[in-house]
Amino acid sequence: MPDTSRAAAHSLRADLHSHSFYSDGTMAPGDVARRAAEQGVELYALTDHDEVSGLAEAKAAAVERSLAFVPGVEVSVTWGTTTIHVVGLGVDGNDADLRDRLAHVRSGRTRRAQAIDASLAAAGIDGTLAGALRHAENPQMIGRTHFARFLVEQGICRDVREVFKRYMVEGKPGYVPHRWATLAEAVDMIDAAGGVAVVAHPARYRIDELALHALLEEFREVGGTALEVVTSNHTPEDVRRFSKLALEFGFEASSGSDFHGPGESANVELGRVEPLAPELTPVWHRFI
Repeated sequence: MPDTSRAAAHSLRADLHSHSFYSDGTMAPGDVARRAAEQGVELYALTDHDEVSGLAEAKAAAVERSLAFVPGVEVSVTWGTTTIHVVGLGVDGNDADLRDRLAHVRSGRTRRAQAIDASLAAAGIDGTLAGALRHAENPQMIGRTHFARFLVEQGICRDVREVFKRYMVEGKPGYVPHRWATLAEAVDMIDAAGGVAVVAHPARYRIDELALHALLEEFREVGGTALEVVTSNHTPEDVRRFSKLALEFGFEASSGSDFHGPGESANVELGRVEPLAPELTPVWHRFI
């Protein structure tokens, strides 16, 4: 990549990870785009979980605000016993094959939600499915975050972060294992739709260093492109660690807030991301 192109990409304020109410965000896609512009974002991606239905609205709102827009998606992956998320950037949201494959990934959400409800009921918390559905604009996308919002609403936990320490994680009430797409399937559907694949928020995964290296090696082997180095739940040490790993594996680097809505999590806001280290290649050089 020429130094001039790298410098141009580094100079842009990019946020390439956000959600609308088409998955587990709280805002309409157009409102997310408008908020991104208000926050000073210059290059923005909507990356709803396993869903591309909000892309047209987000793009239209971005165009209204002269905000450069990257159509995206965040694909749910089962890797071993761990759920991994792979962001696809630059995908064609109208691609019929992508839509069909995402629908297949989504198809198990209702059954999982029923099982979560039963597990939480066994722990003495009733009515969680009905409560979670009140927080899900798109019932087909019912997920753990909707249950978490209900638990916060009921005063059971202070915030969503606390929910995911006490509930719906392995070994805790409400945990239900589920099989999503494979890593190879996720990368293939993103690539086939014209996008590039990015491992999202890698510090979130509860795997050791050996497993992390195995994940990144497999991701590279199946055609993955980038690593999300900067995101809202990464500490400065995480950023340094994943910057080093991006260079080690030859990955480009991505950056995104993982915004779900105002006040959803402390310190998470569109555009509130640290700049990448200058030696990294921003994945968004492909979109400018």
